[in-house]
Amino acid sequence: MRLSARRAAVLGRPVAHSLSPVLHTAAYRALGLDWTYEAIDCGVDELAGVLADRADWAGFSCTMPLKRAALAVAASVAPVARAVGVANTLVPGADGWVADNTDVAGIVSALAEYGVGPGPATILGAGGTAQAALAALLTLGMERVTVLVRDPARTADLRGVADGLGVTVEVGRLAPDAPELAADLVVSTLPPHAADAYAARPWTGGQTLLDVAYAPWPSAVAAAAAARGATIVSGALMLLHQAAAQVSLMTGAEAPVAEMRLALDAAAPGCGV
Repeated sequence: MRLSARRAAVLGRPVAHSLSPVLHTAAYRALGLDWTYEAIDCGVDELAGVLADRADWAGFSCTMPLKRAALAVAASVAPVARAVGVANTLVPGADGWVADNTDVAGIVSALAEYGVGPGPATILGAGGTAQAALAALLTLGMERVTVLVRDPARTADLRGVADGLGVTVEVGRLAPDAPELAADLVVSTLPPHAADAYAARPWTGGQTLLDVAYAPWPSAVAAAAAARGATIVSGALMLLHQAAAQVSLMTGAEAPVAEMRLALDAAAPGCGV
């Protein structure tokens, strides 16, 4: 199939709400590519079949619940995806699909826009996005991170990733009065509304909060922290930059971030990009 007429998609369940088609389509338009990008409902059990039926496609974005399953179906795994234990991207390789992870790059680029550097950092949650956040914070020079979770016993995967990366992780219980919420940087990887209980805590102007749950936006915790002077980084900004990295992987071209940002802002006004 000609480079100027290829297909790509985001896979997941649910997936109809995804803004990835907005971002990728805007990128193709700006790059002058006659490509299409769609959303395909796909669960873990269907993933191998979906990929087999689309072996000539340019690539796939993988959202929940496929971020671990993508590793299992791939012929090879990029170093960053192997390091964090989850993948959000599948691209064709010489021997089959290659699993990669652009969430790390998305977090790094989003925080870099606000000049975030080394300092005390706390991550809320211990899932796949939290694992990617560990690698991102290490890239930004943070070798010691606190992770707050409701059940500290369920952090085996995250601890394994931390050990592999060489990041020292201190695990604590997630509660509104947790002192670690006063860290310079707080990254919430919790689902929408799950962080609402932390809106009432005394946020300060010296803090930065990245809330990956960008719909609805602002989240309750982001609005409360902003009202107290904290710097707020929207999860939509992470989404933008991780999609830009995917575009580069799939097309081999530098992603047109400015055009993608405009398209995202038009599709989701006020989303924080």
